[in-house]
Amino acid sequence: MGKIEEAPGEWVLPGEPTSPPEVEPPPSTTPPPPVPPAPKGLRTVGAWERIFLADWGREHTRDFLPWSNSHDSWDFYNLAYGIDANTAMYRATGRTAYLDRALLYVNNLVASARVSSVLPQSQFKDGYLGWASSLSDPAWQEVPLYESYCWRYVTRMLRVIRETPSLYTSDIYRSQYERLLTFSEKNIFEKWFTRGADDFLYRNRTHMAAHWAFIAMDLSKMTTDPLRRTLYLEVFNNINHGLPNFPSSLRAQLEPNPDHPTAYFWSEKWGLYSQPGQDVAHANGVLAYIVEARDAGMEWTEPDVRKFVVTLNTIIWPAAKSYAQYVDGSGAGDGWFNDGLMKLGRYDVNLQRRLETHTVGQNSQFFANGALNVRLLSERAAQQ
Repeated sequence: MGKIEEAPGEWVLPGEPTSPPEVEPPPSTTPPPPVPPAPKGLRTVGAWERIFLADWGREHTRDFLPWSNSHDSWDFYNLAYGIDANTAMYRATGRTAYLDRALLYVNNLVASARVSSVLPQSQFKDGYLGWASSLSDPAWQEVPLYESYCWRYVTRMLRVIRETPSLYTSDIYRSQYERLLTFSEKNIFEKWFTRGADDFLYRNRTHMAAHWAFIAMDLSKMTTDPLRRTLYLEVFNNINHGLPNFPSSLRAQLEPNPDHPTAYFWSEKWGLYSQPGQDVAHANGVLAYIVEARDAGMEWTEPDVRKFVVTLNTIIWPAAKSYAQYVDGSGAGDGWFNDGLMKLGRYDVNLQRRLETHTVGQNSQFFANGALNVRLLSERAAQQ
């Protein structure tokens, strides 16, 4: 699953951090907006940020910056976590230093892209820009999964800029946004759609197709081209409601859990409904998409995420340090929730409280999404 090395040691945190390093938040080009008070009993955004900063510099230097400068697209798979982490922490705090770091990684990726026709072992040899991977079979071909796994978080970051007036009206951010959006439309979505949508977008597993639903959703909300928007929404709706090459869709895969009818069960294989269903590790990819689609008001709803909350809180994670391997609750899993399932904490205070004591996967992506969860919970509580 491309999990990066976890931070050494464990934070034992029923409430506030016990003894994190004293690290000051980075300066921001504009004063960050105030954060509403956290719901009673939850760790604050500031507390999550302090823990995040203990890893921020180390992970940047050791992992994310080198991966962003790599010409091997397998490294972009891992880089996805760093882009998501910095985007989430910007959304939680409003500090532009985090957004700037995410932009640095993406700008580096785009700078490293090469025309397919000059990639020696490319199987396409066309005019689109891209990358090859040493892990393809045969080696050094172009791999759609590694690009889509990363680019869902690139388009999510770009949508943050588009939907934040202070960023979108800034020459510095607007120019980067427009250049990166143009690249994403042509050299990510159009490239793989043109090369073969059935093979490269409408993938044979739920989680891989979900990455493209995520990207198509984001692009549909940003593009200025009505024809492109129509195509993005077509792909989005096909993945959700009726794949052209498989007898199912994300909606059609979902069923009530056999033992907990208020929870969801699904198989990662289109048209199959037998247990044990989707493995939890890859379920993260499905949920990373669904939580953002729900928050964007596109297809997925509050009742949907409530069922997924029960799935995580009751079936996948029935007790402390007890984790299922599959979404039916069977098998022995490792509790890695960073890339999707933990984002359900933004809808449920009790789940968010459990995540504060979770000891698996404690790195910048985990801490940043913990901060974003509590920010969104705080905003919701302030509106009630």
